[in-house]
Amino acid sequence: MPVGVSIPPERVHQPPRGLADKPFLVFLLCVFAAALTWSAIRPYDYVTWFLEVVPALIALPILVFTYGRFPLTRLSYILILCQALILLVGGHYTYAREPVFSWIRDHWHLSRNYYDRVGHLAQGLVPALVAREILIRKQVVKRGPWLFFIVVCICLAISAAYELFEWRVAVASGSAADDFLGTQGDPWDTQEDMATALVGAVLGLLTLSRVQDHQLVEAT
Repeated sequence: MPVGVSIPPERVHQPPRGLADKPFLVFLLCVFAAALTWSAIRPYDYVTWFLEVVPALIALPILVFTYGRFPLTRLSYILILCQALILLVGGHYTYAREPVFSWIRDHWHLSRNYYDRVGHLAQGLVPALVAREILIRKQVVKRGPWLFFIVVCICLAISAAYELFEWRVAVASGSAADDFLGTQGDPWDTQEDMATALVGAVLGLLTLSRVQDHQLVEAT
């Protein structure tokens, strides 16, 4: 805020423009709560449901507790909600049985239900924009090629960590984890999931960085 510019009284206790304010977040929370309630009602399997939605359940309190000290931009919160909705739908139906992509598979005679690729695309895209925002605002890395490279590396690390988590769950629970893994008979599913996350990260950085930068400028 430039010196000598007064802040309107109604904005004294609100975050700067560009960052999400409380009414906006309450709306997003209501959407999430409604989707979570729907997802939890008679899913295909409750164990699979929990394993699929637990990242969203872990992220929620983290976002709530960090809002006071480090509120994110509207873009980041919207993207996080979109990824949570993908998880909730996948948890309800399982990724191999999601009905819209099952119809696409049958209509186009595809080899599998590709809804899980949507999830892994978001697994790259959403963390990319969130990580980019944090690195910029904390002044860890300046804008430029190194920022792009480090963000992509972070997203690949997240994707690899999730695949390791799936592996350990599969080892611990045996065939009970088949729906959670969602390989659908593809021996290269793990590698393809990570490649899809890579595409999502690059795509997000190429298409949404300017939108994010605009909101970050408004936040200063």
